Amino acid sequence: MQCEICGAEIRGDSFKVNIDGSELTVCGRCSQYGTAAGKRSPVSKKIAPVSRRPASATGSSRPPRKAPGMIVDELIDEYGQAIKEARERKKWSHDQLASKIKEKATLVKKIEREEIVPEDDVRQKIEKALDLKLTERTGDNDWSGERLNRGTTLGDIVTIKRK
Repeated sequence: MQCEICGAEIRGDSFKVNIDGSELTVCGRCSQYGTAAGKRSPVSKKIAPVSRRPASATGSSRPPRKAPGMIVDELIDEYGQAIKEARERKKWSHDQLASKIKEKATLVKKIEREEIVPEDDVRQKIEKALDLKLTERTGDNDWSGERLNRGTTLGDIVTIKRK
């Protein structure tokens, strides 16, 4: 059996603890992070009012989660320098590039100085206008294969605050 927090193989006794209302089976080291399963704290009988928010027409505003091993496009390093060089090769000023992509010149300047990261639609307009590729395909190398076949544990997701 594995600890549900750290993922270590439990040798000997396992402990059932409550952590934020969830009952977990953990090893001896991680048992300090919760209270014993038999000891429950009293729960308030007050019921909070529920307000319904209308669903947005555009869907969820939350970005999609990056799954392990997922290939994603990331902005290249020194994207501002690449944009500046491509603009200068075409002998365009900031104002000319801005009018071509229908954005403000100050936005173009800030992107070139890398003060802001261009949103996808602006990035695509810049790429099209300057015949430039600002993204590169990258895989997620943070996840090791040995960890994936053992299953994801709570400790992989949550950072534990020490008091």
